[in-house]
Amino acid sequence: MSEIATPSQLRQSFLRRAYVTVPLIVLLGTASGILSGSGWSNLWFQALVKPKNIPSGMTFGLVWTVLYVLMGFAVAMILHARRARGRTIAMALFVVQLLMNLAWSPIFFGFHKIQLAFWWILVMLVLAAGTAYAFWQIRRMAGLILIPYLLWLCFAGTLSYKIARLNPQGARAAQTHEIAL
Repeated sequence: MSEIATPSQLRQSFLRRAYVTVPLIVLLGTASGILSGSGWSNLWFQALVKPKNIPSGMTFGLVWTVLYVLMGFAVAMILHARRARGRTIAMALFVVQLLMNLAWSPIFFGFHKIQLAFWWILVMLVLAAGTAYAFWQIRRMAGLILIPYLLWLCFAGTLSYKIARLNPQGARAAQTHEIAL
């Protein structure tokens, strides 16, 4: 068969990929947060001094869900570009930065490693920027839709830095809290 796919067939092929990538990435992100006890319900986190500009827990949940959806669509676009040059490197960068993303909540909320979480998010930001650039080289829209993620990582990195500065003995907040229980 030497037929060229119709636009409708190409759209369906992309959507089939997105039907897998979007829910998978949202599920992984959600699982990471839930399993590490992230968020405002975490008693250790409640005990920390937080910057004034920290968003509500509901805002965090909404923003991360939207960002994971955007990541899922970006990945579907790259997977859809089957013969694109640089696709393997772009996907490898994505997977590494996603694994770092999924590990951040356990580092911060689970292990109470505030300083490490700050440096972790900086490395994650560099990898995510590399991913966005690699995606841009393959499909411009895939790179563009990662820009909100990059901006949020900058904001999250700033919050992480401020929390680290406000809580130089952050792990002790957990110990103090556990003793009080």
